[in-house]
Amino acid sequence: MAEDLALDLEELRQLRSIAKRPRIVSLIDSEIHTLEKLSKEEGPAPVPTPAKVSSTPALNYITLGSFSWDQDNEKVKIYISLEGVVQDKMEAEFKQWSFDVKFHDVQAKNCRFTIPRLNQEIVPEKSKVLVKPTRVVIMLFKASKGNWLDLQYKEDKPNLDKERDPMAGIMDLMKNMYEEGDDEMKRTIAKAWTDARSGKTADPLKGYP
Repeated sequence: MAEDLALDLEELRQLRSIAKRPRIVSLIDSEIHTLEKLSKEEGPAPVPTPAKVSSTPALNYITLGSFSWDQDNEKVKIYISLEGVVQDKMEAEFKQWSFDVKFHDVQAKNCRFTIPRLNQEIVPEKSKVLVKPTRVVIMLFKASKGNWLDLQYKEDKPNLDKERDPMAGIMDLMKNMYEEGDDEMKRTIAKAWTDARSGKTADPLKGYP
């Protein structure tokens, strides 16, 4: 409301400066006087304050890649050689299939160790980090007892040998036909096999009825 009054007053004063006829001048003066009175009752218009923008810079982390680990039936222990870690300056986030541990102000640096996809599921509530003088121990409690074949999840890769050798299936078929066939079939297959090896034909079954 106060802001609208201020704008109205400014526009009326501009009109007053260009008005010529006495009646018009009197009307404008009267309206200016009324708005000035209202403006004093309302108080000054609030000045909007700009939103504060956080000036905290994003932290940079050094990824820790060197570690060792062992396990028992219930938990996995990960050992990281790192001196100068302060418990209060450490953040640890455990999830069912991953974890992320951040170490702040370690010899004037920020370090981080994370595994985005574990080989097996863990219990986040029980998992923890132990700080030692010269190393850090990350303890992961297994959701299911048993032995882990690996710490990190790895996707199964396709058998590239079979893809590189498309004739393997045909050769197996010929071998079975040779072993189960009569003398005539054995002679035909043997000839096709010999021709294929000698390079006379690219198709081992070529010529076979």
